[in-house]
Amino acid sequence: MAPPAAIALVVVGVLACVVTVYTVVSGSSDDVPTVVAFPSSAGAAAPSGRTTAGDAAQNPSRTARSSPTDAPTAGGAAMVVSVVGLVRTPGLVHLSTTARIADAIAAAGGGRPGADLLSLNMAQPVRDGDQILVGFADPSGGTRLRSAVVSGGGASSPATPGDRSPTATAGTAPSVGAGSGASGSAGTVDLNTADEAALDTLPGVGPVTAASIIEWRTRNGRFTSVDQLAEVDGIGPGRLAKLRDRVTVGAG
Repeated sequence: MAPPAAIALVVVGVLACVVTVYTVVSGSSDDVPTVVAFPSSAGAAAPSGRTTAGDAAQNPSRTARSSPTDAPTAGGAAMVVSVVGLVRTPGLVHLSTTARIADAIAAAGGGRPGADLLSLNMAQPVRDGDQILVGFADPSGGTRLRSAVVSGGGASSPATPGDRSPTATAGTAPSVGAGSGASGSAGTVDLNTADEAALDTLPGVGPVTAASIIEWRTRNGRFTSVDQLAEVDGIGPGRLAKLRDRVTVGAG
């Protein structure tokens, strides 16, 4: 019979082998899913329509493309409006379909000194084909040419109730005798006393030129000669020749 010491050594050796085999087997089974699962979880795609934080850091252009700044801007197609009278750059301006009178005036460079802007409703929407006439406001309270908006259909829309449109109604002509300053002799108009309605009856003189005549008179005093009309904005030699027989400077 083997001594007890030898039996004990054999038992210890067997137990050591069992423990070693168990450790190796269990360790191998744990490592395999760890190694396989790690790249699988790192490379997993996010749900459709969402971007993970890692994706955003590695591919910032993906999130930039979804920015709301790339959405189409509202406003619609542009429209064309005519702005004339006492503005710095009169003419046609292109505006959005949501534009107001204030936008049209600003697009024309703003009003010139003496412009009648108080008669205009700056919040009023404008329409394609409208004409905005910026008139003249005499700071001393004298004769003035009120501003107005003429629609594309030809109807004049004064800015405030009671304002008189600077243009005549379609199909009618203003009476020379109705305006103050008409001399009544051979249909001539006194440049020193005529209001905008009387001046508007002269050949080649519309609301804008009438406003310029009144502006010149306010700044320089009385006309002493018909030739001084050449100093008025919008009156050249040809227009002056047509006006010579139709105007007078009255008794000085």
